Amino acid sequence: MAANIVSAILLFLGMCGMLISITWILKRGNSNQLTYLFISCQLSIVLWLISQLLILFSYTKTQFWISYIIGNIGISFFAPLWLMLSAEYVSLGKRLKKILKLLPLVAFLSIGLITTNPLHFLYYSSFKAGSVEYGPFFYFFQFIYYVCIITGITMICLQDTKRASSISMQSILLILSAAIPLGINTLTLTGILKSKIELTPLFFGVSSILIIIALGRYGLLNINSIAIQDTITNINSGVVIFDINGRLTYKNKYAEELSILKNVKTSDDFISSMSEISGTAIDSDFSSAEIKLGSEYYSLKQTHCSNSRGNKVARVITISNVTEYHELVSAEKKLSLEQERNRIAQEMHDSAGHTFTMISSLARLLKYETEQKTPDMSKMLENISEIDRLSRSGVTQLRCTINNLRDDEFMTSITKAVQTVTTAVRGVETDVCVQGSEDSRYSFCIREMYDNCRETVTNALRYSEATRIDIILKFLSDRVEMYILDNGKGCKNISEHNGLRGIRERTEALGGTVRFSSIKGEGFNTMIKIPLKEVAQ
Repeated sequence: MAANIVSAILLFLGMCGMLISITWILKRGNSNQLTYLFISCQLSIVLWLISQLLILFSYTKTQFWISYIIGNIGISFFAPLWLMLSAEYVSLGKRLKKILKLLPLVAFLSIGLITTNPLHFLYYSSFKAGSVEYGPFFYFFQFIYYVCIITGITMICLQDTKRASSISMQSILLILSAAIPLGINTLTLTGILKSKIELTPLFFGVSSILIIIALGRYGLLNINSIAIQDTITNINSGVVIFDINGRLTYKNKYAEELSILKNVKTSDDFISSMSEISGTAIDSDFSSAEIKLGSEYYSLKQTHCSNSRGNKVARVITISNVTEYHELVSAEKKLSLEQERNRIAQEMHDSAGHTFTMISSLARLLKYETEQKTPDMSKMLENISEIDRLSRSGVTQLRCTINNLRDDEFMTSITKAVQTVTTAVRGVETDVCVQGSEDSRYSFCIREMYDNCRETVTNALRYSEATRIDIILKFLSDRVEMYILDNGKGCKNISEHNGLRGIRERTEALGGTVRFSSIKGEGFNTMIKIPLKEVAQ
């Protein structure tokens, strides 16, 4: 009786261990097929342990029979469920998983033979209270169960060695949780171990301790580890891990497909291969590097993993294809070059065009003076001097345009900038009228107002045949306005080409508005309004 109580306590402890592991997985796991199969395996073992407790305190044949039926339900379902669990753990193909779903039929067949045993005695050749002899079908199904458990263990081993050069600790614990009871069952059936109770389900209590360790320490079935591993496996970059001895332990899917990693087994192989591809020596402790393979560019980044003591235990190298980045950089360079060309073209049109127009006007005045009977030599010398000044200024402006520099000495106010334009005009009367008081609030648009004024005056000198140009500047509380009016021949239709388009773009970039108007024979008018920055915001 005392032996039965001790055995009952041990079985009860084993059952508690299994229930604790089930509770743990319910808290730590997630609702997926792997979790359900794991809980089902544990519950089948719990049934087996319950049957052993009942057997200890059974006295009649009926009591023994009910206890054995309960135990055989657990036995029959554990092995198929274990194989299905192993298949899910190693991510077996969907087609094979569907085939394995038929395995519970073996369990139902076994239970059917057990419950009908009194009719044929093929499962138990003899069944008495406290005495049982096994029949041929018992050994037949035991063989199937062994095959299921061993196949599951083999699948886990093969999957781990495929992923890395060694089996992970969580896989070892999972394998032992099935292998230990399997070994004890073998010793019991062969008669090497003899006991009043079935030792196999009792040792599943030991398995539960191993499973709890796997759950708590190594994150078996934990949603985080599952999610992280799945993410790393399917990430669109290569992930390669080397252990402290430099041996390759892991490659994700992307890395498996990289030709540059086909023959890499150690970190030295990796460094040697990358150095050969790049044509320069890559240090083994590099943090980042870049290589080019054919038309493809790859970025390499290396980090080290340390344990709780701060000792390096592994190095992780990520390999990313950055060809698209290089293509974008190349496209950006082309765009920048195109923008620079457009800038130079606009500057040439604005600055050089204005200068050459002034020189052309002065040249016509000189020609007119030379045709007179009594040329005014002082005026001719003055015009020649102005042509010389404009020529030198034009060269300076051309250099500034090409080098993206500005001769901004006169850019201290809008009024001064506009006056700089008008003082260079010859042969056409100009007048600047300033209304309001200019201060620092208006300084943000000096360059734009200067360029707009210069372009408008240049157009008037080129095309309008005007004899007078009036410029009105209005400095208001919320905006600055500029009106440029000439008395030239005007035009019926206004076409915005480079010059007028440049005026509009510069003005609208500052949040302003521009309006061009003209009536044939009545001159050309330009009205520009730019709001102050503080008001615009």
